[in-house]
Amino acid sequence: MESFKYCIFVRESIDVCMKFSVGEEVGYLHEKGGGIIQRIEGVHYFIEDEFGFERPFLSSEIVKIHGKNYQMDHYTDKVNDDESLSTANYFVRQELLTGRKRPSEVWEIDLHIEELLDSHVGLSNTEILIKQMTEFRSFFKRAQEKSIPKLVVIHGVGEGVLKNEIRTFLSKKEHVEFYDASYLEYGKGATEIRLYTNQNATD
Repeated sequence: MESFKYCIFVRESIDVCMKFSVGEEVGYLHEKGGGIIQRIEGVHYFIEDEFGFERPFLSSEIVKIHGKNYQMDHYTDKVNDDESLSTANYFVRQELLTGRKRPSEVWEIDLHIEELLDSHVGLSNTEILIKQMTEFRSFFKRAQEKSIPKLVVIHGVGEGVLKNEIRTFLSKKEHVEFYDASYLEYGKGATEIRLYTNQNATD
């Protein structure tokens, strides 16, 4: 009994913004879609999907939906884009892009949480998503400032919350195109971004 109480205490201490309740709309963290929480049994949340079926999930597998497009701006807009807050490593390579006379820099970043932090134990799903989006925003901002024409963002397989957040963010930007990155190089888990400016358009 003592171990059970300890687990509950730990859950409450790390879930921060992620306390779910019956009737709440949530998204699946590792796959496309979401639904409404119908009931809670122990550590399982039973969610009714769009087809009317109930599926059990752990709290670590779902995230609250704060808008129809999983928008996290309520949280991430509070985070400064200062480069000093970024801990992510990104890779730079040269590639001859279509229409270019000489090779251009291509920046690539992996947003898997294991690549961003030595340990994410104790972080809620929302905090993990905030960290990933903060790193992406900082990465994107630096690329824009340096007129980097092509970016590749590795976010994981499927159409989960992180991919939707990234693409919602990009859809609000001007002179930007984005689409699935090369399947041969990245599988289904990456987005390619093209940034168009007067400077890199004439290179």
